[in-house]
Formats: sequence, structure tokens, C-alpha cells
Amino acid sequence: MSENTQSPRKPRVAVVFGGRSSEHAISVVTAGAVLRAIDRTKYDVLPIGITTDGRWALTADAPERMAIADRSLPSVADLTESEQGGVVLSVDPANREVVYTEPGAVPKALGEVDVVFPMLHGPYGEDGTLQGLLELSGVPYVGAGVLASAVGQDKEYMKRVFTSFGLPVGPYEVVRPREWDQNPAAARKRIVEFAATHGWPLFVKPARGGSSMGITKVDELSGLDEAIEEARRHDPKILVESLLRGREIECGVLEFEDGPRASVPAEIPPVTDHDFYDFEAKYIDSASGIVPAPIGDEATAEVQRLAVAAYEAVSCEGLVRADFFLTDEGEFVINEINTMPGFTPISMYPRMWQESGVSYPELVDRLIQAALTRSTGLR
Repeated sequence: MSENTQSPRKPRVAVVFGGRSSEHAISVVTAGAVLRAIDRTKYDVLPIGITTDGRWALTADAPERMAIADRSLPSVADLTESEQGGVVLSVDPANREVVYTEPGAVPKALGEVDVVFPMLHGPYGEDGTLQGLLELSGVPYVGAGVLASAVGQDKEYMKRVFTSFGLPVGPYEVVRPREWDQNPAAARKRIVEFAATHGWPLFVKPARGGSSMGITKVDELSGLDEAIEEARRHDPKILVESLLRGREIECGVLEFEDGPRASVPAEIPPVTDHDFYDFEAKYIDSASGIVPAPIGDEATAEVQRLAVAAYEAVSCEGLVRADFFLTDEGEFVINEINTMPGFTPISMYPRMWQESGVSYPELVDRLIQAALTRSTGLR
């Protein structure tokens, strides 16, 4: 009798990207870079795109079609053959089967998924919603859990958590949907008083958004209402922040076997042809950061300490990019964390880890391996 020498099945990674948020295109770009980097000799890969209307679709495994080209943004719709077919993930923890369905056709089993790499940015993906679905399904996934994802997406509650753990945050005000709908004059008065204390300009932004979308720099009261309405196109809850004068410093955190570690920090230099580091500066004109940040050993150690402290405060897992201001007075103020930061090879998070000795393919592999060894459920 001959022995069964069949090699064990490779772990299957579902890369999920796109989504319903305004950061749909950036998610596609990010996923393209990850698809290109995953070691196909080690993993089977299943690309799943979520369209802008929320349909889960089987997409082409075509990283070359998932980049920004000639200032044109990619979308999941460009990668799908069927406008009606959809992918369904079972919510039975005993069954990790993925099924493809199309009207009038017999459902087709696509096999089991061992881990999900969620490359979604913003609401309906990075905010705990997808993480909750994966917890119900019993499928391990890369990155933060439900609570950390939700807190990391909501800038108001993120700042409240930071404050409760003694981390320094800048001055801010929150305008809630009901207040702006029912009594905008009161909200306007409160913001004017805030500006009288902290000065103009102010930054008006969606409380639950990213990629600098919907953010407006407001220099005086006359521009406030328009800025609020622009932010409300992305999220009904609005955050108003004062200008912090100083340098923009970022630091990556990555989970290792012995716990989270911080990368070398990076600096985002002032952009000359934009009002601030907005969406176009980040992704269209590819404004580049300085890695490592030239801030000296003492400041580097301090921002690394604060980045890990922020990671722990929000109960993050896997990875985080922490963004700070180094004020003119020499103090670090944390602006926000990103539980699923930009992940293209030229994005700041991978660049910081490259400079810290972890290559892009190694970074992707480490995150997948960490997810495979971590169970779902309370932890």
C-alpha cells in the first residue's frame, strides 16, 4: 500500500476590500498592494470586493488594475464580471465555506476561508461592523477587534479614551447630528467661543472618516457653515479642532510574539501646494514623508512610547499607525490612530517598518500569521 503523500492544504486568505464608505477607492489601492505581496507559495488567496452599494463580489485577482492611474481612482466595479452575482460568508462558526450565488444559477461553493485580511477603510468595514460579522462567522481576521475598531473610527470617543489613559490630546468640540439639525445657532455660538479661546483657523472634519476626506480648514466664521455641510456629506457627527502649531509625526505599532513594538517614526513635512495634508496631497500628488523623522533620540523614544500606549489604551491588535503633533513647545500631542492604515508600499506605515527592518512582504506575512494563531471571540 502506498502512503498518502498529499501535501497539506495551504491556508486560504480572503482579502476583502472596497466597501460603502467614501474611502472605497483607497481601499482598492491598498488591497492591490497586499495581493501583490502575499506569498502564493504559502497561501491560497481569494479576492472579495465590496461594491459601493454593499454587494460582496468575487473579483479578478488583478493587482495591476487596482492602482491610481492618471489621477483616476479604481473601484470594485472595474474588477467584477457580473453585476448580479454575490459572495456569501456563512455565519455558522462550524462552517467557514464561502458561496458564490447568481440569480437563476445553482450556488457554487468556493471553499473554506481560514483568515480574512480586511483592507476596508472607514465606515462599514474599519469601524467594527465587518469585525462583528467575522466574529459571528468564527473566521480569524487581521487587525483590531470590534471595540478597538469602533473606537479607532470615532474620533470623539478615541480622544475620550486617550484622555482617560492620560495621553495628551488637542482641544476639540463635537457637533452632533441632532444639535445641527435642531439648533445650529447654538452649535455655531459654541464654536465661535471655542475659536475665541484657541484661535482661528479651525479644522472641521467628519468624526468617523479617514483619508482626510471631508476636512476643511476654516479661517473665519463665514466659512464655518459650508465646512460643516461638507463634513456632514461623510458623517452626520462633526469634529472641530484647533490648529496645533508644530510638526506632524507618525509612528507604526506592530504586534510581535512578545507584545506590540513601535517602528521608527516618520515626519510629514508641510505641503507647499495644498492648505494641509489633504486627500489629494496624500494620494494623487503623493506627498512623501521623511523616514526616519529627524527629531533626535529622546523624542523618538518618547513618540514610540506614546504610540504603544495609544495602541494598548484602545485594546488594539495586529497593527496601528499613531499620528502626533510635535508642538513648538516640544510636547507630543496625539491626533488619532488608524487601526487599518494605508498599506501600499509607499504608504507611511509600511515605509516606517521597512526602515525598522521589516520588509513589505514580511509585514503582510506577519499580520496573516498573527491572525491565524488568534481565535475569534472575547480576548
